[in-house]
Amino acid sequence: MASSIASKPFLGAAKPNSSIYSDIQGLFFSSLRVPIKPRIHKKLQIQAAGSTYGDYFRVTTFGESHGGGVGCIVDGCPPRIPLSEADLQIDLDRRRPGQNRITTPRKETDTCRIYSGVSDGVTTGTPIHVFVPNTDQRGPDYDDMSIAYRPSHADATYDMKYGIRAVEGGGRSSARETVGRVASGAIAKKILKQFLGTEVLAYVSQVQQVVLPDGSVDHDTVTLDQIESNIVRCPNPEYIDKMIAAIDAVRIRGDSTGGVVTCIVRNAPRGLGSPVFGKLEAELARAVMSIPASKGFEIGSGFAGTFLTGSKHNDEFFADEHGRIRTRTNRSGGIQGGISNGEIISMRIAFKPTPAIAIKQKTVTRDKKETELTARVRHDPCVAPRAVPVVEAMVALVLVDQLMAQHAQCNLFPINPELQEPLSLNFPMLKPANI
Repeated sequence: MASSIASKPFLGAAKPNSSIYSDIQGLFFSSLRVPIKPRIHKKLQIQAAGSTYGDYFRVTTFGESHGGGVGCIVDGCPPRIPLSEADLQIDLDRRRPGQNRITTPRKETDTCRIYSGVSDGVTTGTPIHVFVPNTDQRGPDYDDMSIAYRPSHADATYDMKYGIRAVEGGGRSSARETVGRVASGAIAKKILKQFLGTEVLAYVSQVQQVVLPDGSVDHDTVTLDQIESNIVRCPNPEYIDKMIAAIDAVRIRGDSTGGVVTCIVRNAPRGLGSPVFGKLEAELARAVMSIPASKGFEIGSGFAGTFLTGSKHNDEFFADEHGRIRTRTNRSGGIQGGISNGEIISMRIAFKPTPAIAIKQKTVTRDKKETELTARVRHDPCVAPRAVPVVEAMVALVLVDQLMAQHAQCNLFPINPELQEPLSLNFPMLKPANI
């Protein structure tokens, strides 16, 4: 926006000569304003949108819960990868609302469309645009929330930051935003699987007080089919009904409960991550803690490791039958010194109870008057089951971004075969597109 010669200069703009400035002001009537574009110092230019993740494999999500739709732009995707809408739809169907009684009753098909970046069934290397329309909005349900803030929701802080907010559905703070994450994560998972044989799997390991014991799920053999065989996404049959009962107990009261999602990465390449500020676990924490309702992150032994001594906690090394250096235990969670060591990467993400509940709560209005509010909106009684594909997506996005960084820095020139392993070249030979 243009400034004027009669206005104060923007912070950081070049300050005009005071004597000349006064003379010029005297030549004009006070009502006459001459537009002058302010000069902003580059150091004061701020990029703070917050909707983009990644350095090499860059994902930007867009859209709001009650807008026209949601989606993502994926920039930096390698070319010549077979990709279709069906590839994305599998994970979008796992995330979509209205699946069963323990999810929000909002009905959305979440049918995706790819509008760019794919030609003749393969990626072109240019930005991929994925769009999913919203079809089941209920704006009037949020009339009360346009005045009063929902406790523990983002309503108040969005007002504090922006001075305005999208009331219907919570806008960008809604979990509906994760559609773009899951769509882009499906692309990342396909790259990892085809190029490296890497598999990312997540499952619900806790609902309220129902907790899977350590070791009750074999991370070497657990499958997606086992996880998806039930509505709570727990691969241990002994605990499925207990978890569902815990969710049902709060659901019928209009309340909600929290849970924990465990995520593992099998056949992860060695060498991902960087020292100090670019540690792999730091990037994973940043990614999964950006998911709505996430409140905690552990990797490997996590907080439980604080009860052990170093002699009990250390993962001793050995050389396997193929001459590869391995660890006998995996309390490190597949990451040491911020760099992946080739063992299974394991982490846990805690999710708080859904804040939008159908129980009367004390709050304040936008004009700071105390009141009571009952949220008459649709919500998940426990977000953990639907968070499973979202966690997988964010972990996959981190790994692909780190894979591309590793290739650029450490695999561009010949490696040291005594200490390093080449990145897998299992990527299939692709026929050129008919362009």
